[in-house]
Amino acid sequence: MTLHPPRVLSIAGSDSGGGAGIQADLKTMAALGCYGMTAITAITAQNTQGVRAIQGLPPALLEQQIDAVVEDIGVDAVKIGMLHDPDVVRTVARAIDRHRLQRVVLDPVMVATSGDRLIAQETVAVLVAELFPRVAVITPNLDEAGWFVGHAITTADALEGSARALRALGARGVLLKGGHLSGPVLTDLLLDDAGVARWDGDRIDTPNTHGTGCTLSSAIACGLARGLALVDAVAQARDYVRAALQASAQWRLGRGHGPLDHGWAQRG
Repeated sequence: MTLHPPRVLSIAGSDSGGGAGIQADLKTMAALGCYGMTAITAITAQNTQGVRAIQGLPPALLEQQIDAVVEDIGVDAVKIGMLHDPDVVRTVARAIDRHRLQRVVLDPVMVATSGDRLIAQETVAVLVAELFPRVAVITPNLDEAGWFVGHAITTADALEGSARALRALGARGVLLKGGHLSGPVLTDLLLDDAGVARWDGDRIDTPNTHGTGCTLSSAIACGLARGLALVDAVAQARDYVRAALQASAQWRLGRGHGPLDHGWAQRG
């Protein structure tokens, strides 16, 4: 008999506006019936219009946060978000090895929805070398994936080739999200050892997309924490995010890119 809910740790930055980062992660985990925990990598001053300031936390403090959570409460799955510099990336990689963390989802957050860059350029190569081989799946948006593979990804036909290029860089599983494609139908593609899975969906007309990537990666981690296969965890997460986008379509929170309605699932 299980005496605790699925336990999911978010290693990510804080969003003072509440729409992305650890705030979105915790809302998602609660909505999906998981127990959420955090190891904060950086504090940002941001809202729906943009990022005003970023203050990274010392790697030693990040390490202590991870150790404290894992050694006492335990972790069934991990979501990794904003890692702003190489030392932070290496700290997380060591923690994965030290605690033998499984079911790790990496959302390589590089640019906010507002267009503000969130990590240093030199961090990208370290992210690839240190974390790609250690995680179950990476979930870049198409702009981020394009930086990794060295060219823009602009069509659905290019998704599979780009995913294979990311696998060649060391990623075990790759989910490419089609939200940045043009046109009324968007395609997401998952490539892992089991093969290729594709999902097509109509574009949802909403200005409220802040935190979509954070929410999706957290929802995938929740599915993995429950013991789902990766493809099923992705399918469940897509359904949750699409419904959260639809539920918040009429919201007007802030004057920029508003947040998703993470709580829709709890209201039934």
